[in-house]
Amino acid sequence: MKLKLRKNAGEVSATVKTKAQTGVEMEALAATSVALLTIWDMAKQYEKDTAGQYPTTSIENIHVVKKLKQV
Repeated sequence: MKLKLRKNAGEVSATVKTKAQTGVEMEALAATSVALLTIWDMAKQYEKDTAGQYPTTSIENIHVVKKLKQV
């Protein structure tokens, strides 16, 4: 896992390796999602408005950046 924090944003990336004959994209996506949800949970107290909503916090653009298949 790698985490880059900026003033108003964060970026999480996960690297997953296996020797099995299966892809591990779902594991990488799940790890990234859990990390982002954890950050959201820890930071939500700072953004919650008077109506109990989170007007600007969002989790966006979770995707597989690169897949390497070694034979």
